[in-house]
Amino acid sequence: MANRPELTLDPPNWDDVRKTGHQMVDDMIDLMRDIRQQPVWKPIPEDQQHRFDELLPHRPQSLESVYRIFKDNILPYGTGNMHPRFWGWVLGNGSHVSMFAEMLASAMNPNVGLGNQSSVRIEKQVLDWCKQMLNYPKTASGLLVSGASMANLNALLVARNHQTGGSVRRFGTLAQGKQMVLYCSTETHACIQKAAEVMGLGAAAVCKIPVDRNFRIRTDLLEKSIRSDIAGGLLPFCIVGNAGTVNTGAIDPMDELLAISRRFGLWFHVDGAFGALAKNVPEYAHELKALEEADSIAFDFHKWMHISYEAGCVLIRNADAHRLTFEQSPNYLLQHERGISPDIHSSGNYGIELSRGFKALKIWMSLKTHGIFAYSALIRQNIAQATHLAEQISQHPSLELMAPPGLNIVCFRYIDKKRPPSELQYINREILMRLQEKGIAVVSSTIVNGCYALRASICNHRSKKEDFDLLLEHTVQTGDELSALEPVKMFAFTR
Repeated sequence: MANRPELTLDPPNWDDVRKTGHQMVDDMIDLMRDIRQQPVWKPIPEDQQHRFDELLPHRPQSLESVYRIFKDNILPYGTGNMHPRFWGWVLGNGSHVSMFAEMLASAMNPNVGLGNQSSVRIEKQVLDWCKQMLNYPKTASGLLVSGASMANLNALLVARNHQTGGSVRRFGTLAQGKQMVLYCSTETHACIQKAAEVMGLGAAAVCKIPVDRNFRIRTDLLEKSIRSDIAGGLLPFCIVGNAGTVNTGAIDPMDELLAISRRFGLWFHVDGAFGALAKNVPEYAHELKALEEADSIAFDFHKWMHISYEAGCVLIRNADAHRLTFEQSPNYLLQHERGISPDIHSSGNYGIELSRGFKALKIWMSLKTHGIFAYSALIRQNIAQATHLAEQISQHPSLELMAPPGLNIVCFRYIDKKRPPSELQYINREILMRLQEKGIAVVSSTIVNGCYALRASICNHRSKKEDFDLLLEHTVQTGDELSALEPVKMFAFTR
């Protein structure tokens, strides 16, 4: 050992690293600047797919050569959500500020789970800003997490523990002697049921209430179900409201849900994955005002605030209930009067994770650079773009609007009255795939009232009016081409 040099991952020549690093930054800035000139999405060519089957590397390669592989074989074949004509699912675009912040946070490489360090205090500041955005109580607690799925899980764990007086944490759900039940609409995101399953409540614990013609929860049926479950010996504990459903962007009647939750003593949670931030838009401030009284709220920064993935948030009105759901004091996490581990906010007492990255920096830098007014204006712009798109669809004889546009989501399809519903489904499926494969635009799909629909979710700060016109032009053109085919030939394309 004495005759061997001690190893390190630091490079022998920092100037070489600096040169390659500068090239990376230049290339990524060029990518963002010129993204409109690129296809929205490109499939990985078959003759390149073998590159992803490479065996575990044993010997070192230069950083420059590894970067070339990334640039040639990985970078061109991403999701495409940076592009101005990407409207699939609910994906934000990212930004240059968020990209730089990710690099800085990675260089610092802190564990934000504990300790007297700047990253912990920046997260606390970001959480305080979140409360201000939604006019939530200053005394509330919160946590930055990977996304709304984890934020919803965190909130429902707190709801379960608090509504059972803490006994569930010690004795488990069987200690209640009753099936616990949470309520949501049939349009609620699947992560709510998944959370119930992970929590040990099971899918049977999720009572899905039908929706009205605007895809909002039927509060009359909700109240009826709660009364029936209580009479049947079940234990209702939580109502989940949607601030923007994933299918159509519908906003549940928040005031009514809040009133019902208070009437029955239930926890009121809001899944506001993207829609909660619309509270900063004057036209939606009243409709979303009940968020201020919710027991918990889940939302994402990587959707309508365009923070690089991943960045979600959960806010809990009752900070004590939040802490008592997760708090532990193991011997290896003792706190001291001074030094790096004094008794300050330890996020390990507010969630499942102890090891946590510096998510807050990209949110902090983005808000400092752009300001909340800019984000509110962009949200408002996207909603106006969705309205414009829906109007264009309604006026076109070959297109059909499948649901009232909610917030920023437009569901539609190509129609040909000579074709039966089964053929229209295949035509629209083929339209979606061709739009994607040609790199023209990315929309996703869903089922609305039993029919296959193209779904444009507009949370894109790079989109312009001309982009939506191009989408409809190519949708109709492709639909007309497919509809002109004989049924046998058309089915050969789509099966």
